Amino acid sequence: MPHQKIMGYLAAILIAVPLALSGSAPGPLPAGEQSPAAGQVKKVEDAIRVLEEMMKESDNSIPIGLIEDCSGLAIIPDVIKAGLVIGGRHGKGVLLVRTKGGGWSDPSFIDIKGGSIGWQVGVESADVILVFRTPRSIADITEGKFTLGAGAGVAAGPLGRSAEASTDSELKAEILAYSRSRGLYAGLTLQGSSIQEDRKANRDFYGTESVSPQAIFEGKVSAVPDIAAKLKGALARLTGAEKKF
Repeated sequence: MPHQKIMGYLAAILIAVPLALSGSAPGPLPAGEQSPAAGQVKKVEDAIRVLEEMMKESDNSIPIGLIEDCSGLAIIPDVIKAGLVIGGRHGKGVLLVRTKGGGWSDPSFIDIKGGSIGWQVGVESADVILVFRTPRSIADITEGKFTLGAGAGVAAGPLGRSAEASTDSELKAEILAYSRSRGLYAGLTLQGSSIQEDRKANRDFYGTESVSPQAIFEGKVSAVPDIAAKLKGALARLTGAEKKF
């Protein structure tokens, strides 16, 4: 056997043996292993589903005019409210704001949680959409934790294609809440719930450690998964702003 071939075999063995012993040999990821962003991609897909389903019925949907004029929109699928005497709620979702051009920003992930005390028995799961009518509450969320009902009034929003039937309390509220309940509770009370940035979800989704809601809203994040454009497109179709996002 030529000397060159022998040396080649020896070199291959010297490389392969340590890798085999250490278990670090290169190869495909184990079957079923997901990327860090997989959970967030699923959450955005759920947000699209919730938006489309809640806007499907004209008599029980969010008035289009409220979405067109709002400063931001939070979509929180599957908020869980569970309690026996002491109730609590928790959910994760996305927050988008209107851009200067009238379109929609990329989503920033948020976390909503809070507790309530009362004679509540059962478990409730509800899809929630929050319509932010001014930028103030959104700024509070980006700067830290924001409590619904403390810094700004929150009320159940009017239903139907038109907002003409809105009550005085609804018109004065800075945040309008919509929920579609599928559980045992008669309704979902959000007063006292806190909303804050889900930093880990933002890091996983955008693939960078130093991402902030402000950077996301201003379009300064370069690596944006395609699913974000689908969510913005769904909102744009509702408001007739397809060319603005």
